Amino acid sequence: MDEALGASAFSQLASDIDRWLAQYLVCNDAMLAVDHGGPDDCGAGERRWYVRLGGEQKEFTTVWLTLGQRTLRYETYVLPWPPQHGPEIFELVLRRNEQLVGCHYSVGIEDAIFLRGEVAAVGVTEAELDRVIGTLFAEVERTFPTLVRMAFER
Repeated sequence: MDEALGASAFSQLASDIDRWLAQYLVCNDAMLAVDHGGPDDCGAGERRWYVRLGGEQKEFTTVWLTLGQRTLRYETYVLPWPPQHGPEIFELVLRRNEQLVGCHYSVGIEDAIFLRGEVAAVGVTEAELDRVIGTLFAEVERTFPTLVRMAFER
């Protein structure tokens, strides 16, 4: 089981994530905004960030980062579930899962397709945060056109 962060380590890591994201916002043209979740958006002992990225294939991608005592969870919304072409989309995202490292496609309770993953909180570094955001963004940019074409073709 992953080690839980103490209150001091949790606060320090949350501050580090704030600082890293602020730096990325200044240096990365694709990053458009960073916002924090309020108390109603997070469980007890959690912090949440919203990272909005501008893309070429999908106009906007928002990555949600949620820091808990043991893990940093991350996710992004990809596409609503296509009722007419669900089996084909399901097969495609399962095949894409085979090639992904550090994240996976899933179907959320909202009947939508998400990319999700998590990393142990003690393993969160600036490089890991950059990898997480970059992986989700790159995967959405790579597969979004195909998913949209397959999902909404007549």
